[in-house]
Amino acid sequence: MLIEGENKTIIINGEEIKPGQNKLVKINISRLPTGTLIDIPVHVFNAKKPGPTVLLQAGLHGDEINGVETLRRMLEHGDFNIEKGAVIVVPILNIFGFIHFSRDVPDGKDVNRSFPGTKTGSLASRMAYHYTNEILPQIDFGIDLHTGGGQRHNYPQIRYTADDEVSKDLAEIFNAPIYFPSRLISGSFRKAAFKMQKPIIVYEAGESMRFDEFSMEIAIAGIKNVLAGYGMLQIPKQKKRETIHLESRRWVRAARAGMFIPEIENGNPITKGQTLGVITDTFAKKSKKILSPLDGYVFCINHQAVVNQGDALFHIGR
Repeated sequence: MLIEGENKTIIINGEEIKPGQNKLVKINISRLPTGTLIDIPVHVFNAKKPGPTVLLQAGLHGDEINGVETLRRMLEHGDFNIEKGAVIVVPILNIFGFIHFSRDVPDGKDVNRSFPGTKTGSLASRMAYHYTNEILPQIDFGIDLHTGGGQRHNYPQIRYTADDEVSKDLAEIFNAPIYFPSRLISGSFRKAAFKMQKPIIVYEAGESMRFDEFSMEIAIAGIKNVLAGYGMLQIPKQKKRETIHLESRRWVRAARAGMFIPEIENGNPITKGQTLGVITDTFAKKSKKILSPLDGYVFCINHQAVVNQGDALFHIGR
């Protein structure tokens, strides 16, 4: 039973983190073929005063390193000296993918399509199972840091769950340049959390295996905005960033194969009929302009120089 005015005790992997304590705990997952034990490091900051418990995580896809570096910097700079509530920080969830420079685990499965997982299933499923049972019951809401995939650069954006008003409020407090509702994907961490009534927002910025300073600056500021918004952290007053809420989105795809040259910067406004880029053949005989089908914004650009017909080139919205 909690004493009035005292924060709750957090228990992860059998270890207690009492009010006023900070601790690094580890969730044991499996071993490499060499016998080396692989576990998930979890930093817990538990203030004395009661408040929400917030999950900050990155590296759910092992090659998405912007979020890993974001949380590392915040840990290094002591950004989690909170006044109330608790913060659970998981800089690298998918350790296996991280050490192999891979989105997935060694058997090729995506951990973010394996939730809630099973205790005796595949490696990805076991990771999801332990995480679902050890971390999710402890939290009130969370922020999941991601990047675009290989060669796809996402302009800093927050995705929230359309049927979850709290996640929309979190997205607005975070104050990224762009935010919009995103459907729940079967087997995803966000859907598993939604079923447990744990609101999650997803921050997408940059691309895999590349550091992007602007993306990390926005991430750090957004996380601090959320913690400050719930009275957990004091930050200097600052002017709120202009943010754009997208109500509809679509991909612009390659009408033909060839060399792809974008002609617009990510995050910029676009107008219907504007040239977004060009696809040309290697012999300088033919080229085709890629025209915007709407007025709106571009928030993801494919940096693949050689593309096939049907490849997604620009993610745009209005």
